[in-house]
Amino acid sequence: MAGYAPAVNPDLLVSQNFPEVTFTYSERDATLYALSIGACASDAVDGEELKYVYHEDGQKFIQVLPTFAALFAVRSVSMRSLLPGLEYDPRLLLHGQQYIELYKPLPSSGRIQNKVALAGLHDKGKAAIVEIETKSYNECGELLCMNRLTVFLRGAGGFSTSSQPFSFSNYPANQVPAIKIPEHQPFAVSEDPTQPSQALLYGLSDDYNPLHSDPEFAKVAGFSRPILHGLCTLGFAVRAAIKCICKGDPNMVKSISGRFLLHVYPGETLITEMWLQGMRVIYQTKVKERNRTVLSGFVDLHSLTSSL
Repeated sequence: MAGYAPAVNPDLLVSQNFPEVTFTYSERDATLYALSIGACASDAVDGEELKYVYHEDGQKFIQVLPTFAALFAVRSVSMRSLLPGLEYDPRLLLHGQQYIELYKPLPSSGRIQNKVALAGLHDKGKAAIVEIETKSYNECGELLCMNRLTVFLRGAGGFSTSSQPFSFSNYPANQVPAIKIPEHQPFAVSEDPTQPSQALLYGLSDDYNPLHSDPEFAKVAGFSRPILHGLCTLGFAVRAAIKCICKGDPNMVKSISGRFLLHVYPGETLITEMWLQGMRVIYQTKVKERNRTVLSGFVDLHSLTSSL
């Protein structure tokens, strides 16, 4: 299928400026997010996860899971109009990858200023790949975290005006290296069931894409029923790494990379396998019922002996 608009000028797309977006959240939002990615789901008084949803005596605030930072990026861009002028059917959008760098522990509530920029645009013929970078600053103006999300827009390619497919990137190609899953036995394995209502719960974090709730919308996109958000699966995987390798300390996480390989249906069981290589946790997440790998990536850590 050819691109929607061969008259699109890719140079104009690349030169567009994005407005800054303010993201305000409360401790309630951070708590709801933790519950939506499975915290305390199997044990309501889990000693390592209760701190994400409740602060006990002597603990002033709840702790925030590092993947909560992904919401800053999701709320800063519209998935229905990533780049004005680049037309596509939002039902055919696929979230390909997510990369997060964390520079400070996330506060339990705050007012975040997000600065958004185009990180990459690639014409793949029958599809386009768009990469969006979001830098998030706290109320003191300090850089808190950075997100880079990659989306695959089916049917939006074919806009190149020259014989060479258009490709733009404003960061080195090796900045987020590809990972190879080790062949030996994993260092740790975690098994987490998702609930049939998992996508509906995760959607309350302001990700209301009907692909995750509307059966007819999901069918048009090629799925038998609504699927789980990729970022929800990523949250499950990183939470497993924190619990199994970081001894429950979320502040040990330095950066996160996830590549979404296959969909998950709410109600399926996620098995996350983890390998420790220095300060890097390589992981892959499989769906138990179908024995298919749905997610892979890495979590880079601060010193394993430091609680920050």
